[in-house]
Amino acid sequence: MAANEILIVYDRGCPACELFATLTRVRAAAGALRLVDARDGGPVMAEITRRGLDIDHGMVVVAGCEYYYGADAIHALALMSSRSGAFNRINYWAFRSKRVARVLYPVLRAMRNLLLKLRGKEKINNLGRASNEWF
Repeated sequence: MAANEILIVYDRGCPACELFATLTRVRAAAGALRLVDARDGGPVMAEITRRGLDIDHGMVVVAGCEYYYGADAIHALALMSSRSGAFNRINYWAFRSKRVARVLYPVLRAMRNLLLKLRGKEKINNLGRASNEWF
């Protein structure tokens, strides 16, 4: 990972997550944005797992040495947002408050889980929990 790179680690198998990740833009001063599919594994997912972050319960944003998870990740992205385009302006206004992000994120995660369940997707289960394969 380059020093000025910002990673969004998310489940590309989720259409809503994919749409969110591909529409998100960050300010050039914040760094270059790179999308990472959690289902692909690799060194970033190994570090996320080592830190005990369950990717099935929240996306991860990596900026420099910092790992933001779940509501904190969406809040951090809102603050780094370029605010160009309607989506990024709405994202900024909705999630610039840490309190609002903590209230709304579980709702978004529940909708994601329902969507993946309806699509018959397996969980990523990066922490290897028993009987934790399906939504």
